[in-house]
Amino acid sequence: MSLGFREITLILFVALLFFGPSKLPELGQAVGITLKECIKATQGIMEDAKTGTRG
Repeated sequence: MSLGFREITLILFVALLFFGPSKLPELGQAVGITLKECIKATQGIMEDAKTGTRG
C-alpha cells in the first residue's frame, strides 16, 4: 500500500485542523526523532544478528 499525493494532502490537512499550525513543527520534530531512534535500534539488532552477539 502506498500513499499518493491526495492521501498525504488529506492527512496533513486533518493534522493541521486537529493540532493547529503552532503545534505541527513540534509534532514533526518528535516524529523525526522517533524514526531516527527506531532506525538506530533496528540497525543495532541487525548487526547483533549478523555477528551472533547477544546483549
